[in-house]
Amino acid sequence: MAELVHTELDGIESLRSELAEIGRSLRSSFRINASSFRSTSGLSSTKDDVDDEFDLQWAAVERLPTFERLRSSLFSKGGDGGDRTVVDVTKIGPDERQLFIEKLIKHIEHDNLKLLQKIRDRTEKVGVKQPTIEVRYRNLRVEANCQIVRGKPLPTLWNSLQNIVSGIGKFSCLTRNEARISIIDGVSGIIKPGRMTLLLGPPGCGKTTFLKVLSGILHEPLKVTGEISYNGFKLDEFIPQKTCAYVSQYDLHIPEMTVRETLDFSARCQGVGSRKEIMMEVSRREKEAGIFPDPNIDTYMKAVAVKGLKRTLQTDYILKILGLDICAETLVGDPMRRGISGGQKKRLTTGEMIVGPNRALFMDEITNGLDSSTAFQVIACLQQLAQIVDATILVTLLQPAPETFDLFDDVMLMAEGKIVYHGPRDCALKFFEDSGFKCPERKGVPDFLQEVISKKDQAQYWNRPGVPHSYISINTFARKFKESSLGRKLGEEISDPFDKSRNHKNALSFGFSTSLSKWQLFRACMSRELLLMRRNSFLYVFKTIQLFLAALITMTVFLRTEMSIDVFHATYYMGSLFYSLVILLVDGIPELSFTVSRLAVFYKQKELCFYPAWAYAVPASILKIPLSLLEAVVWTTLTYYVIGYTPEAGRFFRQMLLLFALHLASISMFRFLASVFQTVTASTTAGSFGILFLFLFSGFVITKPSMPGWLTWGFWVSPMTYGEIGLSVNEFLAPRWEKMLPTNETIAQQILRSRGLDFDGNLFWISVAALFGFTLFFNTGFTLALTFLKRTFPLQ
Repeated sequence: MAELVHTELDGIESLRSELAEIGRSLRSSFRINASSFRSTSGLSSTKDDVDDEFDLQWAAVERLPTFERLRSSLFSKGGDGGDRTVVDVTKIGPDERQLFIEKLIKHIEHDNLKLLQKIRDRTEKVGVKQPTIEVRYRNLRVEANCQIVRGKPLPTLWNSLQNIVSGIGKFSCLTRNEARISIIDGVSGIIKPGRMTLLLGPPGCGKTTFLKVLSGILHEPLKVTGEISYNGFKLDEFIPQKTCAYVSQYDLHIPEMTVRETLDFSARCQGVGSRKEIMMEVSRREKEAGIFPDPNIDTYMKAVAVKGLKRTLQTDYILKILGLDICAETLVGDPMRRGISGGQKKRLTTGEMIVGPNRALFMDEITNGLDSSTAFQVIACLQQLAQIVDATILVTLLQPAPETFDLFDDVMLMAEGKIVYHGPRDCALKFFEDSGFKCPERKGVPDFLQEVISKKDQAQYWNRPGVPHSYISINTFARKFKESSLGRKLGEEISDPFDKSRNHKNALSFGFSTSLSKWQLFRACMSRELLLMRRNSFLYVFKTIQLFLAALITMTVFLRTEMSIDVFHATYYMGSLFYSLVILLVDGIPELSFTVSRLAVFYKQKELCFYPAWAYAVPASILKIPLSLLEAVVWTTLTYYVIGYTPEAGRFFRQMLLLFALHLASISMFRFLASVFQTVTASTTAGSFGILFLFLFSGFVITKPSMPGWLTWGFWVSPMTYGEIGLSVNEFLAPRWEKMLPTNETIAQQILRSRGLDFDGNLFWISVAALFGFTLFFNTGFTLALTFLKRTFPLQ
């Protein structure tokens, strides 16, 4: 019987679909005939003609295959909305995108609200629900081990010695003077979707740590206990970095990129999340119901749902609502390079994260350095995002203006790692009035909330005449909040487990399927590295000119007209070969500073899951190959025949090949050292010791026969050794060095034996292979260091 009912229901559904399709066909054909009749009868065009034309164009879009339909929309290139044509949203030009956004959002505060409301109305009209995220934390505690310093913590020799002994005690049975402090002390609460929460508290109370632990990026040596869940799922059950976005209070960006390029790269790496699936479902249901959407809304939703685009409409939208469109093509800049202002950098830091598809935002002091008007505009856009799109937003602000404070739905007051109050903004004053404190009429509520919990400022707000004031501690306030009606209600909600059946399938990211593929990530990082190389072209040109000048000086020192083919001048040839190795080796030193300057941005983006370490390391290594080849070509071309090496084309190109391999190994080595030591001081020190080691064991400063037996290993692990062997055998095994000496030896045999380099010609190709092997080894180490080593510097 049940099967019969199901069969009849299926038949009814199929019949309903066929009738809807017939109705659309009849309606389309009727409009075509009507339009033809009007055109043949000579009647003028009316509004009905425009509507009929729109229906025909939209019917043409609906007949497209699914993949093409999701990329096609009716788009007007003009700003008046007329002359719409079916276009591929991925091929809309930059000027057209900018005009389109200007048409959608003329007044940021009001038009952005209308845009978000129209998007929500469209999805709700066909019954498609937007994914939402509810963040819960229960008995959350974050602790840190701190070293106790007795006396004055000055960097004296005695204090340094004590620190060394204390460090040794870490790996031994010696006791260490350490204390454990609580940064977050057993807090519990719920951050609900569709509401924007303000986190207030004095500096050092644990706000940043709280945001980081909620967003799942707290990887420092801190002990975290308690439970954090998103829609009932713990942090280890999904990928929090692809589900939420943490906006740091520090502005870390690549200074050589423009504002638009920074946002485009961020949008490209973060992907589109659930936008594509939602757009597919909305389009399918609208087609079944015969609903024609607003062309502008349809174009916007389809354009921001295509992943992998180098430049997206979402970037133009974020630039507009954050007021960055006036500086979109300006370099970000740094202290040495002129760029955007500090307030614009702060907005760029916010835009870099909200340009992605994440629906949970944890934002740390995002209005520092902004004027009150701009801060209000940014927070107003976030409020619209929370209320219309049901985003989950937690923001920390230091001193919000009263009008900015009124935009928030909830307030969370934190002090000494404890939550003093967490509830609706309108109920905060009543909670403290019940405790005996009243906010003066002309006092800002945010200032009152932060001062009433301060031991120094609390007494001025006491409002119980005749009752002497006594300081109410943070622990007392926290206990009173738990005993209040708001605290009890919050406790009941936390104790009631979240129903996972309410979780939207696209709310959480359980894998990287919604992001770019490995090949797309590689292409994105490769294009960015190529862009940065073009922006830093002056530095590479300067290095080439510097090498050119060094080659000119070398040619005047080792001039072929002053050197003969004999034993005496053979040492000069040997010295010129070693000098070539030195020049090409030290030419890779600038790679240290290049790499270190990018590490802060790399670790920030890596922690936020923009891309894996290999996607950054491989392009950075590959794009240096042409530069190494250029350096080798310039040096060999200028010096080979002027110095007077063997005039054979084969030996010329072999020397060029070996110098190319050495230079490539050199920059790979310095890049590897920078990734391991991470700071300029430590990397420079390590690089200096590395150069000293390579020179010492290269076989020229100290010959191999003169080395003690227990140091022979140093000769074979030095890349310069293989450079010295390869260049020596390439030059001195030439026929012109085969002149016999009275000692029954050739000149080549005597000079090579005296330097401990008496090897046969096969060692040249072994040396080339060894240098390329060192390059592969250092680049692999560079990738592994970026992958597994934790940063040793703060991201600020």
